[in-house]
Amino acid sequence: MTSKTYAGNYFEDFTVGQELVHTSPRTVTVGDAALYTALYGARFALTSGETFAASMGMERMPLDPLLVFHTVFGKTVPEVSLNAVANLGYAACRFTAPVFPGDTLAARSEIVGIKANRDGKTGVVYVHSTGTNQHGDVVLDYVRWVMVRKRDESSPAPETLIPQLPTVVAAADLVVPPGLTGADYDIALAGSPFLWDDYEVGERIDHVDGMTIEEAEHMTATRLWHNTAKVHFNQFVERDGRFGRRIVYGGHLISIARALSHNGLANAQTILAINAGTHCNPTFAGDTVHAWSEVLERFDLPGRTDVGALRTRLVATKDLPCTNFPLRDESGTYLPNVVLDLDLTLLVPRR
Repeated sequence: MTSKTYAGNYFEDFTVGQELVHTSPRTVTVGDAALYTALYGARFALTSGETFAASMGMERMPLDPLLVFHTVFGKTVPEVSLNAVANLGYAACRFTAPVFPGDTLAARSEIVGIKANRDGKTGVVYVHSTGTNQHGDVVLDYVRWVMVRKRDESSPAPETLIPQLPTVVAAADLVVPPGLTGADYDIALAGSPFLWDDYEVGERIDHVDGMTIEEAEHMTATRLWHNTAKVHFNQFVERDGRFGRRIVYGGHLISIARALSHNGLANAQTILAINAGTHCNPTFAGDTVHAWSEVLERFDLPGRTDVGALRTRLVATKDLPCTNFPLRDESGTYLPNVVLDLDLTLLVPRR
């Protein structure tokens, strides 16, 4: 039988310096924004209301930056992570231009690192991906690393190259959406009186609420973002895999945790950067996600007195309300209920 189908890249197929052009540019619409709200319940005012966006100086209401992240990420899956075991982490992610309904997003990637695992069955691939709009403007730029299955376990291991990645996106490299202003900011409509000046370094915020993941929701999300990785949607394959069932797409967890963070960080109207992130343990349908944030840093944005940057650590757990508990055991391994550890830089209006 002949075949014109595509089985995806395995670990042996990647080489450092390899460039990938991803298929199926995607036009994002108000329908995507509505589905995003239906999936996660996000209610940050800037990306919820046209009138509020206009009051902050925006020409139109932008799409949630994580919707942009998921769309670009999904473009990369067929060439990068179709045969992945799990996505492991992120670094140096910058949102460099707002995206509006009607924009068309495309993606390209470069392989910047590679490392075989000791088990001989998998390896880790480091990927630098860029998302652009229909004008060729870069809207998103990030690195992720992903564990990918080998096609042939007897194939020789490549030379290891692990890229040097920044731990934090520098303030000078952060991009505030053009036209955005924090002047005359309406805290009542935003949902909280606490602005940039009110947060202290070291402060921990329990976001209180929990959200249970339903099977239909995470499956809808993987299809919405064109995420075709088998580990997320093919139970026939995954029943014999490491976990015996499909795992929830890691970006789904990020959006849930971000949505939960509104209760305590309602004025963090947009994400400027994902400095680093780890998917610590798998999450499955039926798990209930909780979240808390720790303020790591509060700093000025160049030339701005109306808005500032708040760097936070966003932690998500499953089936464990967020109290003051350790994240790791004595050996440094994440405890099994910790599912996400994310370092974000958020834009918050100032007094």
